[in-house]
Amino acid sequence: MIKTRLFTPGPTDVPPEVLIEMARPIFHHRTERFREMFAQVNAGLKSILKTANDVMTIAGSGTAGMEAAIACAVPRDKKVLVSNGGKFGERWAKVARVYGLDVDEVVLEWGTALQPDLVEEKLATGQYGAVITVHSETSTATACDLEAIAKVVAGTGAILLADCITAVGALPLKMDDWQVDVVCGGSQKAFMLPPGLAMVALSDKAWANVDAIDAPAFYLDLKAYRKSLAKDDTPYTGPVSLIRGLQVSVDAINAIGIERVWARTALLAKATRAAAEALGMTVFSTQPSDSVTGILFPEGVDDSFRKALQTTYGASVAGGQNELKGKLMRINHMGYVDPLDTIGLIAAIEYTLADSGVDVEIGKGVTAATRILRDWD
Repeated sequence: MIKTRLFTPGPTDVPPEVLIEMARPIFHHRTERFREMFAQVNAGLKSILKTANDVMTIAGSGTAGMEAAIACAVPRDKKVLVSNGGKFGERWAKVARVYGLDVDEVVLEWGTALQPDLVEEKLATGQYGAVITVHSETSTATACDLEAIAKVVAGTGAILLADCITAVGALPLKMDDWQVDVVCGGSQKAFMLPPGLAMVALSDKAWANVDAIDAPAFYLDLKAYRKSLAKDDTPYTGPVSLIRGLQVSVDAINAIGIERVWARTALLAKATRAAAEALGMTVFSTQPSDSVTGILFPEGVDDSFRKALQTTYGASVAGGQNELKGKLMRINHMGYVDPLDTIGLIAAIEYTLADSGVDVEIGKGVTAATRILRDWD
């Protein structure tokens, strides 16, 4: 029997202790037991996001959290700058247009990221009320310099909304210190849960916008979530089982320490990139993300490589999208993944390359990775 190992950048693998907690008998959400649990989850999320502000947990995917922020916090009387460097940046431009916002969409070459100097140039005109960017663009395995961008935006009247869905809990993120105004996360990434929860935190600057806007939203109205969260509750039916699992995963992350988790994620990414290069493969992206690595297939290899990897070794990796479809694989480093998982995957990649007719030295990638992973803490 081949054990299935999930290396896709969402959903990611879920630890047994989280699955066990979610399988326990359900209890009612309008109870003191739920409110106590929800308060503990909020406190734990604040530690992970490095913020003193409350973190709202919404039943829905990360898209629900981002849509709520766009609908409720982006001013209507000014332009919104949206960075489109992949499928998710493209999505936020579409969402903003749905709400009738004046969108200035900066379309980037895939594998590149929004640069702070461009943001500074745009905002200097005084025409913009918000900037929307993706911290870690999953579709291109590319990270932007969120801290530098936030520094630019903080000096203006605009707010910064950051899709941190494949960043929070994996990449360095200090919401308050960096002055990021909106951070959105999702349960199925570094939080090691099934899909179904979005986490949204807002700065005081962003909340001022929310209070001034009559948002065309009901279920996604952030004012309703803030009001309920003041009582450690949700405005609508809380997904009790998912939140129970979230408490376990948040406690586990904080027990390790978020800085240590950041370092571990970076080490797994570094080892994977070194292995790819040792095997003569090319890492995609000019600014690679540590949460997910994109690796281009060698000449003569197509997307059947991923199927062979899964069928023979039980290792499931993600493929490319749009113009990258059939040209690369994307490997997860978030959450419930460790050095042995990574080394095993690299060995399986070596064998599958050889089976695909690629002239590869078996063990060369593993050796490159293990040298780096000796520094595991």
